[in-house]
Amino acid sequence: MPEDIATILAPGSAVDKEALLEYLQAQAPGGATAAAPADGDSITFSDVSDSGNAKSSTFANLWTLLLGAARTFVGKLTVTWGAMVEQTLADGATINWNMQSGHVAKVTLGGNRTLAAPTNLSAVGFYSLAIIQDGTGSRTLTWNSVFKFTGAAAPTLSTAAGARDEIQFKSDGTNLYEIGRSLGVG
Repeated sequence: MPEDIATILAPGSAVDKEALLEYLQAQAPGGATAAAPADGDSITFSDVSDSGNAKSSTFANLWTLLLGAARTFVGKLTVTWGAMVEQTLADGATINWNMQSGHVAKVTLGGNRTLAAPTNLSAVGFYSLAIIQDGTGSRTLTWNSVFKFTGAAAPTLSTAAGARDEIQFKSDGTNLYEIGRSLGVG
């Protein structure tokens, strides 16, 4: 894993663009195998010095912010670029979700299943999971204890054959806290 972002962006030191590119690439869905960002790519990033407000720009402008002599960026850097790809989780008795392969995922339940604790969670990460019933329907999902739900109760999934439920989470790096759900979507 590339060095920590706080080390790369330490105030008063020169920023190593190659180290920053390596760090950003490792954070992307697909990890180190993701395409490196180019100066013209669209990005979204947050800067704590601006109350954490998300900004949309290009990598060329991000370099100006981070590499400029009057660099004011502080805190955690979250950057996304390119197309988000929905990963398909493998159905099985226990379903595994590697967050480094994508923050957006779907799974089609072929039986009553258990969702394991995801791997490679990032603090302040946002994640979305679509749960789809197979052609039989009435499948259940048991959630690992790292999933924390509104009202401390996991959602009751839609049971019709082909039904789709969407649930979104925010992570603190250890747990996933539900921030939204849409049951019986379309």
